[in-house]
Amino acid sequence: MKVKISLVSYLNTLPFLYGIHQAKFNTAIELQSDMPSVCAQKLINNDVDLGLVPVATLPQLKEYHIVSDYCIGATGKVNSVLLLSDVPLNEIESVYLDYQSKTSINLTKVLAKNFWKITPEWKKSEEGYENKISGKTAGVIIGDRTFNLPKGYKYQYDLAEEWYSFTKLPFAFACWVSNKKLPKSFADELNLALSFGVNHIKESTSLAKLQLDEKKLLKYLTNDIDYNLDNDKRKSIELFLNYLTEITD
Repeated sequence: MKVKISLVSYLNTLPFLYGIHQAKFNTAIELQSDMPSVCAQKLINNDVDLGLVPVATLPQLKEYHIVSDYCIGATGKVNSVLLLSDVPLNEIESVYLDYQSKTSINLTKVLAKNFWKITPEWKKSEEGYENKISGKTAGVIIGDRTFNLPKGYKYQYDLAEEWYSFTKLPFAFACWVSNKKLPKSFADELNLALSFGVNHIKESTSLAKLQLDEKKLLKYLTNDIDYNLDNDKRKSIELFLNYLTEITD
């Protein structure tokens, strides 16, 4: 059996990519690289067996299994999932929502309703929307694009930090999920590969394709991202999914 895997193509997945490259899997694998929303859709459509998918994808799957002890998470600031604005929260009238990740979109809506107590107009986005963020129109930007923003913004709200302020829990943006039960032997192999990558973060930066200062990248991967899917993050996923039932797209 060949296991088809979709991996998010952001810098924060470099340790996972490095670990998978270094591993000698007994199970044949086919690795694909995608933006989060595409990764999610492939898993939903059964085009892949396993994906590092946004946690907001879970309710859309007919069957799902969280496969490993690792995730893309953060306790406090993550510095790559941001609500950017020229005005404070209470003056925001509309928000462009990043088309690349369902979790960040829904996290913004959950925080707006339950923590910030604001009701802006939600705007769908497309490529280049970053340049439309101005005045009372804010925008959510995630991933590698947050490292090269088109301009400075007076207000930057880090969504992981805001979630922690709201719940006192860390946040898990994405986790390893299969849409069918995979053999335990493969899950064990994957876990070992991911563990190896997380324990060799410095070496994994050699895979970076985006031009970014090495010290800045290393700080981001070691200080900002928390890769362990511990009990608090599992509680956080459950709480977030409960809040999702109150949110409509």
